Amino acid sequence: MNSTTTQGVEVSVETYYQPDYSNPLAGEFMFAYRITIDNHNNFSVKLHRRHWHIFDSNGDHREVEGEGVVGVQPMLTPGDRYQYVSGCNLRSEMGRMSGTYQMENMDTKKFFDVDIPAFEMVVPFKNN
Repeated sequence: MNSTTTQGVEVSVETYYQPDYSNPLAGEFMFAYRITIDNHNNFSVKLHRRHWHIFDSNGDHREVEGEGVVGVQPMLTPGDRYQYVSGCNLRSEMGRMSGTYQMENMDTKKFFDVDIPAFEMVVPFKNN
């Protein structure tokens, strides 16, 4: 699991290869990732936007950005944890993702960016 903390907000990531949704012969590799967000601040925060950088080992680079995560803009009170699962498709057996969340301090109404730690997606048989 990869974790990083930015301005009191901790983001942790776990990845899973999804063989049932992949087709290696067609160059389709599906991965799921579980994100855990912990608010270690003494104020509430709201996640407004996400911005991802997705790197495929075949040289492709994609950027994905938009509102919230999995259709919601969660608010975390002090000590709260929010967790969600999403996915990423690659055209090769290995890749990497990283990014940022745009958060709002609900006390001051100021926005700040929270880093999402870089994480790798690797088909298990590539590690042998």
